[in-house]
Amino acid sequence: MVRSPLSCWFRPTPITSTLEPMTANSASLNGDSLQVSITVKDLQKSHDWYVDVLGFTVERRIERDGALRGYTVSAGNVRVSLNLDDGAKGWSRTKGEGFSLRANTTQDIDALAGRIKERGAKLDMEPKDMAWGARIFTLRDPDGFKWIISKPLTV
Repeated sequence: MVRSPLSCWFRPTPITSTLEPMTANSASLNGDSLQVSITVKDLQKSHDWYVDVLGFTVERRIERDGALRGYTVSAGNVRVSLNLDDGAKGWSRTKGEGFSLRANTTQDIDALAGRIKERGAKLDMEPKDMAWGARIFTLRDPDGFKWIISKPLTV
């Protein structure tokens, strides 16, 4: 057996909990929708992409001290707050790495992908049936946030 150099001093501690596990009958979370809030470098460019390309609608403008700082846009029960990045964490930081945003729909995935491409978006992945029972396509917004648009496959 080959031992890692760290194995001599690192011993994982088993995770134990004194809490009762949540069940469907307990007070576990049962969400109806999800709203995400992201920071964007170019508010107008992001607004145009979400509204003109994906077809979101503007729910509200976010203003602070008389200046436009963001928008909340929606598509069905999917809501995204687009907030102008103030640069406090640096302008060169990468956005959208390590996670993706997934919107489920009952719409025709191929037709939807076609309309989105006609409006100027580049898909990262064309519509494809996935082993877990969904047809999806993927794309990225102007700041690099990855979107997965998904429809369950019918049996």
